[in-house]
Amino acid sequence: MIERLQEIQARFEEIEHQLSTPEVASNPATSASLLKEIKELRPVVEAFRRLCDLQRRAEEAGMILKDPDEDMRELAEQELVEMQSQIAELEDELKGLLLPQDPDDDRNAILEIRAGTGGEEAALFASDLLRMYGRFIERHRWKVETLTTSPSEAGGFKEVVLLVSGPKAYGTLKWESGVHRVQRVPVTESQGRIHTSAATVAVLPEAEEIEVEIDSDDLRIEVFRAQGAGGQYVNTTDSAVRITHLPSGISVNCQDERSQYKNKAKAMKLLQARLLDRARQSEAAKIAADRRAQVKTGDRSEKIRTYNFPQNRVTDHRINLTLHRLTDILGGDLDEIIESLSVHDRAEKLKAGAF
Repeated sequence: MIERLQEIQARFEEIEHQLSTPEVASNPATSASLLKEIKELRPVVEAFRRLCDLQRRAEEAGMILKDPDEDMRELAEQELVEMQSQIAELEDELKGLLLPQDPDDDRNAILEIRAGTGGEEAALFASDLLRMYGRFIERHRWKVETLTTSPSEAGGFKEVVLLVSGPKAYGTLKWESGVHRVQRVPVTESQGRIHTSAATVAVLPEAEEIEVEIDSDDLRIEVFRAQGAGGQYVNTTDSAVRITHLPSGISVNCQDERSQYKNKAKAMKLLQARLLDRARQSEAAKIAADRRAQVKTGDRSEKIRTYNFPQNRVTDHRINLTLHRLTDILGGDLDEIIESLSVHDRAEKLKAGAF
């Protein structure tokens, strides 16, 4: 680990020197790239420098233990115990900082919510999840754009797809992928019986155009009249767009905008994200057969969380975390759950020696 830290410090100092040169100062693109890199390295370098300083002081305190003055030895021993504790904490912090970061964490996110088993109750629950994520997004002051919606007859949603733009949007929301289960008495239930329904959530990193090459000959583009609520212009013009990627069979459609051009642009953005996600999942499966269990963990069909209304309880089954404040969580207060999942993930990586 020390050798790795020394390499990072050397790179940090090299960038500091480069940023002070006229060549870099006059090149905005290079300067921005280096500033981003040095920002990422700074927490590691600062922690490493504190560690080196503590180790130096601990070494000096160790030398004082040989002093003939008993009071000096006692004082040095107390300082040494305290510094050794601080050194251990810093080493743990540095191990966490050295864990490989998901390169997609800083990207925007495509958030897809779909009604699962449970009919209209599942569609209403999908609407609840949409409201929950909307408030969570507001808390983080991110931007959100609706790519496509498919309302249900009872006022819920069969499907909603959003583009969430903001710092670490994907890195934060990625923990939400999976099946969300609800246990409650539906508004349509006359006997007061508790029903179990589900909705699926998928979170994809927004793809950049250069990452996903799409041959126009591989696309089938269809236009049709929008369906559902949407004002006087709905069903009067062929503004809705469906794009099918023939080689993969992936099909997306957008109908929320009145403009066919805008719907097509949104559909292409969604198609790119799904193709990128498909390519990365395929690549992950090829790396090693023994990683199938890990790939399965991200499968959309797996239940990850239960929202139990009678008990005012939310349980995340991946880390056995139970919180009895369902109203707050559905109001967008997801930070404790997401932070707990992130901490658990780091702990598992540290245990595996991934740093």
